[in-house]
Amino acid sequence: SVGTGAVPVEHDKANVNTPCAFLQLSINAFDYNCHVDLIKLLRQEGKLHRLRKARQKMSELFPLTEEIWLDWLKDEIRLTEDESDREKVYELFERAVKDYVCPEIWLEYVQYSIGGMGAQGGIERVRSIFERALTAVGLHMTKGASIWEAYREFEIVILSTVQPPPGSAPSQEQQELLNAQLERIHTLFRRQLAVPLMDMEGTYAEYSDWADDGVPEMVTRQYRRALQQLEKGKPFEEALLVSEPPKLAEYQAYIDFEMKEGDPARVQIIFERALAENCLVPDLWIKYTTYLDRQLKIKDLVLSAHERAVRNCPWTMGLWKSYLLALERHGADHQTVTDVFEKALNAGFIQATDYVEIWQSFLDYLRRRVDFSKEWSRELDELRAAFARSLDYLKQDVEERFSESGDLSCTIMQIWARIEALHCKNMQKARELWDSIMTKGNAKHANMWLEYYNLERSYGDASHCRKALHRAVQCTSDYPEHVCDVLLNFERVEGSLEDWDAAVQKTETKINRVKEQRARVAEKEALQARQEEEKAEHRRKAKADKKGQKKSQKVNRTGDKRKADDEYEQEWGEDAGMDEELFKLRNSIVTATEELMETESGLFGRRAPPRKTEPPGFRKNQRGSSEAPQQPQDVSKEQRIDENCVFVSNLAFNLDDPEGKLRALFQGCGTVQQVRPVFSMNGVFRGYCYVQFEDRLAVPEALKLDRKEVDGRPMYVSPCVDKNKNPDFKVFKYKTAMEKHKIFISGLPYTCTKETLEDLCKQHGTVKAIRLVTNRSGKPKGLAYVEYENEAQASQAVLKMDGSMLENFTLSVAISNPPSRMMEDKGVPSRLLGAAMPRQPQGARGKGRTQISLLPRSLYRQSTPDAKAENGTVSAPHTTETDGVHGGPGTTSPDTQSKSLSNEDFARMLLKK
Repeated sequence: SVGTGAVPVEHDKANVNTPCAFLQLSINAFDYNCHVDLIKLLRQEGKLHRLRKARQKMSELFPLTEEIWLDWLKDEIRLTEDESDREKVYELFERAVKDYVCPEIWLEYVQYSIGGMGAQGGIERVRSIFERALTAVGLHMTKGASIWEAYREFEIVILSTVQPPPGSAPSQEQQELLNAQLERIHTLFRRQLAVPLMDMEGTYAEYSDWADDGVPEMVTRQYRRALQQLEKGKPFEEALLVSEPPKLAEYQAYIDFEMKEGDPARVQIIFERALAENCLVPDLWIKYTTYLDRQLKIKDLVLSAHERAVRNCPWTMGLWKSYLLALERHGADHQTVTDVFEKALNAGFIQATDYVEIWQSFLDYLRRRVDFSKEWSRELDELRAAFARSLDYLKQDVEERFSESGDLSCTIMQIWARIEALHCKNMQKARELWDSIMTKGNAKHANMWLEYYNLERSYGDASHCRKALHRAVQCTSDYPEHVCDVLLNFERVEGSLEDWDAAVQKTETKINRVKEQRARVAEKEALQARQEEEKAEHRRKAKADKKGQKKSQKVNRTGDKRKADDEYEQEWGEDAGMDEELFKLRNSIVTATEELMETESGLFGRRAPPRKTEPPGFRKNQRGSSEAPQQPQDVSKEQRIDENCVFVSNLAFNLDDPEGKLRALFQGCGTVQQVRPVFSMNGVFRGYCYVQFEDRLAVPEALKLDRKEVDGRPMYVSPCVDKNKNPDFKVFKYKTAMEKHKIFISGLPYTCTKETLEDLCKQHGTVKAIRLVTNRSGKPKGLAYVEYENEAQASQAVLKMDGSMLENFTLSVAISNPPSRMMEDKGVPSRLLGAAMPRQPQGARGKGRTQISLLPRSLYRQSTPDAKAENGTVSAPHTTETDGVHGGPGTTSPDTQSKSLSNEDFARMLLKK
């Protein structure tokens, strides 16, 4: 692709040498970085003649940066020996100030011109350059003051040369020169004080000391207005000062501000400042040139901006198109417009449709030059030759590069046919062109035939209209009914009975054939739908079988664990085992109750590491040797405040010291009162935790850390909200409605980075944000959302990018319209105490952890109508007691079955067993 004025990338000088650089440039003359390397090497070697040629060659291809220009100018100034050499340096300065508006280059220019003030007309030349410098950069709020001060110092030096020696009275001529010079200095002070510049207070103080009669009231008023303007612009200047290059967003805000203020000169200078650091942003050039075209309309200024725009961003077709229009608008000669168009064809556009549009723009220009009142003209021949050349160019050059002509609907040929029919009255040529259009795959489209029919209707005859419609009925495949109606309506107005009968027969045959084809297609689609349903049913059955196998394996594992429990009971003995089982049951109930309270509160979900609970006999035996470990202190429910807390999830299960890492991570948001990681029953970190702050103002700052990577995984940070109390609360941060200024891209390579995608998307508009969609581990899914500045840019991106290729991947691009998230609350399966306890609601973040059965497996019985004992049916002598599974025969109401059991109930039940 064609190189640009980008800042060069530094290379390892050990791997770059002069012959290698020359060889690479002979292969690709548009290698910008190779040009930079070659210039650096030649400058180090001191080969001035070859260095000058290398710089000259690079400046012909690219606009040069400020650094390259200053090095070149300083080298040439050192070589200056006589006046002829000074003129060459002046020419070089003139070229330098045209690339970008740089205060440093202008300052170097005026300082160099001061050295030639002794020549004839030298002083006037210096003043002329100073005035041009003030026009270019005098309004630069931070650097413009240096030009004003240099100009003033120059005039003060001139003043000292015209002043008479001390003690002598000046002559009348000297007095006139002295007064004129003093007036120049006064004028410079007044002009500068009317411009908002940094440190203008010092300039005002200097003028107050310098002026014998004090500062005039008018100058003071202008100075105060400038100070007010300076205060308005200071926030934007400060934003530029603290931001990092290229500062595009800050410059955009500054530009919008100046455009609202409405001073064209200040708008121009801020555009130039922005472009000096963002020379590769096509949208910025488009915005600038559009402003100049519509507001200033100064020929030299407008054409210079367009010329610099296409040199910096030659791949952007819109800039070339605007350049051609600007040349025509300002009356450029035909050869200049043609030369610019030829450069555009060699610019290296990124898609085939760009070549179609640039050809259309040039053909429009040529058409406007033709005087169709004459039967023949040189301009008409040139227009026809250009149309023929455009078709050949699209067929050969463009198709060879993009595998398509870019003009699928043959727009250029349609325009040519209309011109021949309307202006040249040459229907024969128009029909030949339409025959060619139809042979390029357009005969199946009804709209193409109707375009041709309308052309014949307007400029042809009824015979050719009838012929076109009959061919349309025969060939159209997308909207045949519409074409048939047009034919019948035409015959109602123009045709005879024989023509009507022929049209009816033609249309009926076509409609019957179309109905048969549609029936076959519908039958085929129905067959495919049935096959898909059968496949889906097969997959469901396979999934159900697999689930059943897993369930049976789980039952086997449960039996193994039951066996281990029995062995543990045998080890402690009957009495100790009974006490141990009762103790474990009590602890499990207490622990589960505490966790249920924590889960349902929606504030803290931490489960402490498993308690080291021992049977009473074991603790009694161990009491003399060591004390039991102290239990971690929990925070009471009253201390948990949802408004001061955030929920952190998607953390790695193997995260080392999650409490310490998250405390350090959130410390910058505010004072962290507590970090509570959530652990499983066996002490394994579950990947989420709660962070509570002392002040609720820290919560918004903490939410800004959402999606921040922690050990390679994106951390999810969301408000801590109890969904039982706020069922409509949605944590999802992205919109689910259609956003017309955003596009959705799928089919991206997994290696695609945010920078690569931004480079691809910014060619169609200003990219405000890019979001690459990743899974919970942070790996890309090949999807992305791109936000543009407005709907028009997003629509343009969809048209240009849909179906394009990126690293051999075909991209699918559409306007962002994500499906709505289904946040329905689903019931929790009933897995409670023997199915006797009421269903518990879900916790604040989905299913609560208290769905497990708290009844020991040794007491669990199947839910059968008659609970079986070891030797027969169980009798229930006490109807008020229950075994936790079903009520006995004496149970009289459902309330008895659903009543929650206390610890004493379980103790009596176990002792009874």
